[in-house]
Amino acid sequence: MTRDEQIAYWVEESERDSAVMQSLLENRHYTWALFVGHLILEKLLKALYVKNVGLQVPRIHNLLKIARTCGLQMSDEQEEFLLEVTTYNIKTRYPDYKKSFQRKANEEFTLDRIARIEEMQKWLKEIIAG
Repeated sequence: MTRDEQIAYWVEESERDSAVMQSLLENRHYTWALFVGHLILEKLLKALYVKNVGLQVPRIHNLLKIARTCGLQMSDEQEEFLLEVTTYNIKTRYPDYKKSFQRKANEEFTLDRIARIEEMQKWLKEIIAG
């Protein structure tokens, strides 16, 4: 794939995941909605990686590390949020984290974090398109 095709691939995949996240949210599967929110941001950061760095995206899931490698300029709050969202990748998968995360990820918590994920999603798409 060309550079532009790879960027389009990652952006399109993030859009598909966005629809999945909304469906999970509507069906009150909060931890899984947050997990997919992580995937959305990861895929957009990988599109930005292709745009700014190279075709071989890193096979990692640490959002802050990918963002920094891309040269993305972020506020401290944005960096902290990426660190938090990165934990959703682990806390939804492993039993020792899953129970406590399920208690934390109530409707209010999830709606707040999904709104912040969507805000960052919009910001990243603007940067990628720019």
